[in-house]
Amino acid sequence: MSKEKNGAGAKPDKTGSNKPRTAERVEPVETSSTEQTGTEQTGADRAEPEQVEPEQVESTAVEPGQPDDDAPVPVPDTGPAEAPAEPPSGWRRVGQLLRPRGTRSELLTGLLCLALGFALAVQVGQSTGDQLSSLRQDELVRLLDEVTQRADQLDAEVGDLEAIRDDLQSEDGRDQAARDLAQQRAEQEGILSGRLPAQGPGVQIRVTDGAKPLEAQALFNLLEELRNAGAEAIQVNGKRLVTTSYFVDSGGGVVLDGAAIASPYEWTAIGDPDTIDRALEIPGGALPRIREEGGEATTTRSGQVEVDAVRIPGEPEHAEPVEPDTGK
Repeated sequence: MSKEKNGAGAKPDKTGSNKPRTAERVEPVETSSTEQTGTEQTGADRAEPEQVEPEQVESTAVEPGQPDDDAPVPVPDTGPAEAPAEPPSGWRRVGQLLRPRGTRSELLTGLLCLALGFALAVQVGQSTGDQLSSLRQDELVRLLDEVTQRADQLDAEVGDLEAIRDDLQSEDGRDQAARDLAQQRAEQEGILSGRLPAQGPGVQIRVTDGAKPLEAQALFNLLEELRNAGAEAIQVNGKRLVTTSYFVDSGGGVVLDGAAIASPYEWTAIGDPDTIDRALEIPGGALPRIREEGGEATTTRSGQVEVDAVRIPGEPEHAEPVEPDTGK
C-alpha cells in the first residue's frame, strides 16, 4: 500500500515542468519510527505527499511556457481596506500653493520683477532730479532762499502766537491783551479786505504792452503769483485788489472789477521784496510769460511802499455767520 502511494506521488516527476508546486507548502505527516527508517532508505524523492484537493492543485498549476520559479505565489491580502485619506483643508491647500517650489520659471520671473522694480526706482529718481537739474545755479539759490525765509516767517508767527497765548492766560494782563488782540485783528482784517490803506516793504512793478496788447489772463497770472509769494496788499493803476477781484478782456483792452484799465500797468505790492522778486522771475512764471508775449516788465524793490487805494467790502448775498456753539 505504501509503495502504490509512493509510485503515484513520484509519477508527476517524469512530466518535467508540469509538476505540481503544492508539495512545497505541505508539511510532512507524522509516522512511526519504523516507517521513518524505511523512508530514509528510499530517499527524498519517495516521500509521501499529503493529499491535496483538486481545486488547490488546479489553482497552483503552472501554465505551459512560463518559467517554473521556486518562489511562492503571492497571496492577495484580504485584510480590511484602509480608510481613504482625508482631503487637505482649504488653508492647507493655500499653503501648498504658496509654498516656493524653486523652479526655473519662477526664478526667472522673480529676477524679471526685481529688475523692473529697480528700473522704476531709477526712473523716479531721475525724473525728480531732472526738475532741479534743469534750473540754473542762481535759480536754485533763489529757491533755497525762499524756503529759508518762509521758514523764518513761520517761526516768527509761532513766537507771536505763543506770546499772545501767554498774555491771555495771565490774570493781570488778560483784559488789556484781549483789547489789543481785538484791535490787531481789526487792523489785519481791514488791510486784507482792502478797507484800510497799508504801508510797508514791497515791490513796484511796471508792465507795458508790446506790439500786441496783453490779455487779461497775463495780468491775472501776475496777481496770482503775487498772492502766492505772500503779498498782503496789492493795487494796480490806483485800484485795490481783493479776493473778489477779476480781469476780463473787453474790446482790445482789459477790465478790472468792472472798470477799464490800460497800459502801462503800475503795480504796488506790500510783502517781502526779495521773495516776491524771485517768485516773479522763476522760469515759466508771470513776468517771463509776459516777456514771451512781447510785453515788457520791470520790478523795483523798496523798503517802504504805500497802498493807499481802499475798497469798501460789500454785504454778502448768500453767506451768513454761524452762531458760536455754547455747548447746550
